[in-house]
Amino acid sequence: MTKTLIIAEKPSVANDIAKTLGGFTKHDEYFESDQYVLSSAVGHLLEIAVPEEHDVKRGKWSFAHLPMIPPYFALNPIAKTESRLKVLNKLIKRKDVTALINACDAGREGELIFRLIAQNAKAKQPIKRLWLQSMTPGAIRDGFAHLRSDEEMLPLADAARCRSEADWLIGINGTRAMTAFNSKEGGFYLTTVGRVQTPTLSIVVEREEKIKAFVPRDFWEVRADFVCAAGIYEGRWLDTKHKKDELDPEKRAERLWSKAAADSIVAACRGRQGSVTEESKPTTSMAPALFDLTSLQREANSRFGFSAKNTLGLAQALYEKHKVLTYPRTDSRHLPEDYLDTVKQALETVSENNNYQQFAAQILNKGWVKPNKRIFDNTKISDHFAIIPTTIAPKNLSEPEQKLYDLVTRRFMAVFFPAAEFQVTTRYTEVSGHQFKTEGKVMTNPGWLAVYGKEVASDDDKENAGNLVPVAKGEKVQTDKITANGLVTKPPARYTEATLLSAMEGAGKLLDDEDLREAMAGKGLGTPATRAAIIEGLLNEKYLLREGREMIPTAKAFQLMTLLRGLGVNELTAPELTGEWEYKLSQMEKGKISREEFMREIAQMTQIIVKRAKEYSNDTIPGDYATLKTPCPNCGSVVKENYRRFACTKCEFSMSKTPGSRQFEVAEVEELLRNRSIGPLQGFRSKMGRPFAAILKISRDEDINNFKLEFDFGQNDGEGENGEGVDFTGQTALGACPKCGSGVYEMGLAYVCEKSVAKPKACDFRSGRIILQQEILPEQMAKLLNEGKTDLLPGFISQRTRRPFKAFLVKGKDGKISFEFEERKAKAPAKGKAAATVDVDTAAAPDKPVKKAAVKAPAKTAVKATAKKAAPKKASAKKVAA
Repeated sequence: MTKTLIIAEKPSVANDIAKTLGGFTKHDEYFESDQYVLSSAVGHLLEIAVPEEHDVKRGKWSFAHLPMIPPYFALNPIAKTESRLKVLNKLIKRKDVTALINACDAGREGELIFRLIAQNAKAKQPIKRLWLQSMTPGAIRDGFAHLRSDEEMLPLADAARCRSEADWLIGINGTRAMTAFNSKEGGFYLTTVGRVQTPTLSIVVEREEKIKAFVPRDFWEVRADFVCAAGIYEGRWLDTKHKKDELDPEKRAERLWSKAAADSIVAACRGRQGSVTEESKPTTSMAPALFDLTSLQREANSRFGFSAKNTLGLAQALYEKHKVLTYPRTDSRHLPEDYLDTVKQALETVSENNNYQQFAAQILNKGWVKPNKRIFDNTKISDHFAIIPTTIAPKNLSEPEQKLYDLVTRRFMAVFFPAAEFQVTTRYTEVSGHQFKTEGKVMTNPGWLAVYGKEVASDDDKENAGNLVPVAKGEKVQTDKITANGLVTKPPARYTEATLLSAMEGAGKLLDDEDLREAMAGKGLGTPATRAAIIEGLLNEKYLLREGREMIPTAKAFQLMTLLRGLGVNELTAPELTGEWEYKLSQMEKGKISREEFMREIAQMTQIIVKRAKEYSNDTIPGDYATLKTPCPNCGSVVKENYRRFACTKCEFSMSKTPGSRQFEVAEVEELLRNRSIGPLQGFRSKMGRPFAAILKISRDEDINNFKLEFDFGQNDGEGENGEGVDFTGQTALGACPKCGSGVYEMGLAYVCEKSVAKPKACDFRSGRIILQQEILPEQMAKLLNEGKTDLLPGFISQRTRRPFKAFLVKGKDGKISFEFEERKAKAPAKGKAAATVDVDTAAAPDKPVKKAAVKAPAKTAVKATAKKAAPKKASAKKVAA
């Protein structure tokens, strides 16, 4: 009797299939019934092999073996899962197995996993494809009733292989070429690049460059309070003749660029009467579209701070384990046109939950589930549709799983509700020829917003919408308070995972507009299923750091972009170009582009990357490099910047551009060369990725007869040049030592009592200049010593959560220093519970500031450990060569 072998992607899916089809007997590594043998992979089991002639140790990577473009792509088993591959090979080769069913995940990667297993086993059997949109028993039975043919899946298989082979070619050749380039002068500097990873990094680096280059500009806005019979309203001056300036987007109708102009408007309008014109019209707001994976990841990051990786993991668990969501790795935000009955069944299930019962029942009772191209559109669906709840009710969800399920379910219900309706009033008040604009918006019908708890015309809604007091027709209003408010332009915001996902989706363009996003669909970087892994890869390779919700590029990232731009490898630095590669893969899935055509272009790109890297050296990489004004400290000649260093044009003096993984600014180098010292500077990173602060110095090294760059952590600042105490003659004390009354002085990375660095030592007061990444300026230390308390300082960073918090530093009666938090209006702590204390010395600041202002915690020997914490653990000597 012949049988069909079913291969799932994961053991859990194989278990679900066995339960649904029934009749299976479980063996060690597979299930078997009268009709089927059923087993699974555990994700990818095979990887592309490096050709033997090129398989050199990484420390010996050179240009000699590049470019590496094999005539065919051999496969190697992945070591940790090789036993599972052997099981599947044995099952495929069973004589009674005459057909195969690919039951791996319904997408590009699932197709690739199965195809590589079949290739490795040299399988000859005919193949069918199980394509599941959800993991409910009904969906599994339906999937087996409508198996897809192998011919139908060949375009997807081609795209899957091309994606894998293209990433391998660019990754192997690009990484080895850039590593070989950076290792020319000795050492081994692993420099990874990737077909999607590197253009994504380029997006973040370009934004950071704009932030660094941003020059704040002062501007003024004029605001006035107007009094009418019914009350008071505010208006903001605007230039009615303003036209949008494409070259200067900071110019806006309400901004004035000189204080004199703003003051003249204030003078002209103060105390004067004004006339009012206004128009009021209704407007509507439609519910946002259903979720695809990328929009779900963006929303979960914005609302809950979930990373893209975590959101994908949670969504996959809700699909695979709990079976309460449909397939999550989708790029569609629509449903099939024949899905109306399934939607109604899902709403019936949702209505059983008290949190959703009111809204789901309303949708069903009012017949709002009906044909609607905004929701049901076959032309907007490829192989998967939008993420929605299934007909299975959730049970035993974790808190994060419940949050994500709620996000999807409320969006699912909201899309069937009518639009929210508002009355928008725009009022213009003219005073002495100047126009002031006031806008008011009041919700008249919550529509879909009801699903999110919005109600009509509540007091909060009125307040938040800026509800306007009425002005009678022809009534003159009186200008009361009018002020010119000085403001400063702000740099672009750093990317969060949410906004970076948007930028990847739009191939570098941050697209908030739904229609624009749709127009760019298929031309983004990566796919919804891979974007989370791309971001995590950049974090793991230390190209990006996650600070709170912000994504910050490292010095390593800037150095890579300088190299690639200098080499002219536009394919890896222009996100739009790589977005086109992804678009071509999606076209291949539809059978519109051939596999051979795509791989020829990838081979050409590989040749270019390697050729360019071979043509240049560190000194010849093009770039916008600086020529320093300050002369070389060794010979007095000109110092110039190149790709990796600041180097003298005459002698051997040079120093790294990125000591401690922190990139020098040109002005900082000028100061360092001029003064032989700079700091303390923040932003350095240890090998473990921990931030630290340090002073940088250049000093003469007699062994090399030249100057060299060093970190100075101040561990031995208690000694003078000959081991005697430190002499502060000529310096002004910041205040009296809180322990002994002697003078406290600034010294290196600390503020110290003069007796703590005397011989013999007579006091132990010492407070770090950097505490939890907040620099304590001399004027704040003086205030602490003389008044007992600093100002409220906003820049402390919690060591545990990496979140910023505000605190005062206060001086205790025992002379020790502690944190104190601003008073917050909140319930008092329960009786019997001690308020949280905060040890400044060990930086154990709470994630949420304690509620009482008087909470203090003694610091062991004041804050003396702070400077030590700032330095890398192995820095036991005073100076460490950079």
